[in-house]
Amino acid sequence: MTASHPNATPETASTRSSEAGGSAQRSDGQGRGSVRPSYRFYAVIVAIFASLLLVSNIAATQGVVFGPVWGFPINTDGGFLLFPLAYVLGDVLSEVYGFKRTRTATIVSFCIAIGAMLYFQFVIALPKSEGTDTESFNALLGLSVPQILLGSVLGFLVGQTLNAWVVTWMKRRRRDERQLWARLLGSTVVGEFADTLIFCLIAAPVLGFTEPADFAIYVALGFVYKTAVEAALLPFTYRVIAWVKRHEPDYRPVGAGESAAS
Repeated sequence: MTASHPNATPETASTRSSEAGGSAQRSDGQGRGSVRPSYRFYAVIVAIFASLLLVSNIAATQGVVFGPVWGFPINTDGGFLLFPLAYVLGDVLSEVYGFKRTRTATIVSFCIAIGAMLYFQFVIALPKSEGTDTESFNALLGLSVPQILLGSVLGFLVGQTLNAWVVTWMKRRRRDERQLWARLLGSTVVGEFADTLIFCLIAAPVLGFTEPADFAIYVALGFVYKTAVEAALLPFTYRVIAWVKRHEPDYRPVGAGESAAS
């Protein structure tokens, strides 16, 4: 006769196994066959980051002028409002997630912009249905002025990379979380200057800024404007960075050991 504990029935063991499996699934919030993301908001910020670049590139095909202000016209392009916001998000990425992940976000955004423009050219080359307004579509999304796209994406790639490097270099050098304003402003000056100069060298001639004086004003205005916008948005950037740091479970301040966002 075999002795058995009254509670150790096959049904009970099966139930316990099922409950253990359910607890394991609930503990990590994921079922099998899925990967828990390391960072909660990284993908969302990258998506917005890439969207700002894409839309600003399309808007940049339109030159705009304000003024005159103090006797001088203010010449810029249609991406003047969105592009500085991309650098604000670049600061958030650099400060919270570190150089490597910011570089990845920059390259992803760069590839999305290039891929979108290549697809637009594919669509333009397709046979058109009757009544299609091809001229307007081509004027907005065609590569009749490829210098604008080339200047924008190359400027973005170099500028954002330098921006992220300066933020993370200053942070690691000081080994603390303080003086965020110095990291943000210092990185902005370096990144925006490189971005603006590269874009203007490539795209300014096709936007009509061919005279040396017009070119210099265009470069100076773009740099000063973008830097001033980021400086004005510092309080907002501070709050976003603080909020993301608080809500990212894997973020560790550099003063508490090596940052999780390296």
